This record gives sequence, C-alpha cells and structure tokens, in this order.
Amino acid sequence: MPPPVSLLITHRQRLAALRVVCSPPSVNPATARLHSSFPSLAVHRALDSSRAITRGLSSVYLPMHWKTPRPVPPMRTHLPVDAVAHRTIPFTIGLSMMPMINSHLVFPTPALPPQSLMDSTYSALKKRVREKLLEEWASLCPTQGYYLHPPAISPRPFMGLGKFIAGRIHQMRAGKSYLAAHPTWRSPDGDTSCPRCGLEPETFEHAIRSCPSRQHSRSRLLQGVTDIGPEAPLWSSLPLLKRLATFIGLTSTGFPPTMIPPTTPTSSPPLALSPARVPPAVFRVFSLAEV
Repeated sequence: MPPPVSLLITHRQRLAALRVVCSPPSVNPATARLHSSFPSLAVHRALDSSRAITRGLSSVYLPMHWKTPRPVPPMRTHLPVDAVAHRTIPFTIGLSMMPMINSHLVFPTPALPPQSLMDSTYSALKKRVREKLLEEWASLCPTQGYYLHPPAISPRPFMGLGKFIAGRIHQMRAGKSYLAAHPTWRSPDGDTSCPRCGLEPETFEHAIRSCPSRQHSRSRLLQGVTDIGPEAPLWSSLPLLKRLATFIGLTSTGFPPTMIPPTTPTSSPPLALSPARVPPAVFRVFSLAEV
C-alpha cells in the first residue's frame, strides 16, 4: 500500500530541495540565489544573493541565514528559495559542506572532493529523506496488525505481473482476500475451512504451501518456493514470482467465487447409458446391429 498523499507530497518536496542545494551554483540559478551563508563547495554566488533580492518587495520578506531555523509560527515571509533550501537542514547533520551533483559541469578545481565521494554523500542524504518518510508513515498512519509486510516506497516486484494476478497476491498478503480464512465484506463470520480439502482453515499459507488439492500444480510450479513470509526470498525474485503467478492462475487461488469453475465430485458414479439418453441415430445403429 502506498504512503498517504500528504506525506508523499512532503517527501517529494524534500527531494526537490535536496537537488537544489546540491546543484552547482554556477549552473543552477536557484542555488546561486541562496543566502551567502549556504555551505557550498563553489564560490560562485549570484550578484544579488543578499538583501538586494528583496528590493522592491514588502518589508516582511527577509533572506534567511542557513544556520537559522525557520521560526514557528513564522514571523516573517522568507524568500521562496530559502524556504525550499531549509527543508534539507534536518538531514545535513554531520556535514560541514553540501555535496555537489553533476560537478563535471563546473570548471575543474583541485579543491573539489572526488566525484565518487560526493555521489555517495548525496545518496546518503536521499536515504535519510526516505527513512524520514517511513518514520512519519509508521507514526502517523501505522499499518494494521494483520499486515505483516513492512511499508515500502517503491512498488513491489509482483506489481509487474499483471493487474489481476497482482491484485490477488496483494489481497492474500494483506489477509483481505476471497480465501475462506480471510475476513471479507462477503462473509466476515463464515466457515473458514478450505472448501477444496476441508482439512484446515484456508489461509494464504495453506492455499499456497499445503493444500492437498493443489499438490499436483504445486509440485510442477513451486519447487523453489519454500516460504511466503514477509522476509521470504520469493518477494524479491522475479522468476519465483512468475511461477507463483502461474500457480495462482492455474488453480484459481484467491479468485472471486463467481470466477471459479465448478468441479465434478470424483466420488460420483458414471452416468449410465440408457435408450432415453442415446441420440436416435445412434440407437438405430445399435438396433440394426442386433438384428
């Protein structure tokens, strides 16, 4: 399940601010207009990167010093570029200077650190931003107790299997599917035993790993699937996920009841052939053969 929209918007804004503060000032005009206290690796600054930016504006506008936190509630209206840049302050702990992405666009100077070091630092900053999103997501909108899988920002690998099969897998992982042991809007208090074997409650684990009625398909398709828990290798292996998708489609596991084809009980006796059931043409052939 994706994060709430409000948290996702804040996350995107932080990433955009990170790109601004880590861009070369001589290339990005927005970076060049940051306050002169901004800890940049390049000395280039816009000529009006000072209070002169506010010339002609209302007196409530004020350039914000990089080390000064934004007051809450704000007493003044700061320049938009300063407000954007200050979104990155909580993630720059331990850094004396901001890394510079795309430094190959800057005139080479021996004072710049190696590009590999700056790239790794920039990746670490983005990781902090992602961790902050997950932290806020867990505290403000925690997942339900029945959903055991940890939240993630990027789409799950099984989401590329196709809309219908991906929906079945997501519902069964979340415990909100058409399996008998999962509470649904159709039968919240109904019988939880497996309708195919009747031996155990039809949970996700039972349907995929132990149901005897699916043993033949399981032995052919799921040889490498030994676990379906939250940390199982299955959820990061595309070949195993494709096998699981084929198994689910072949056995109609987790399908809506109206989509499951009816099956003839194996214990029912074969139909007896009687003259009333034999087509007239066939009956005449039999009659002529007996004469």
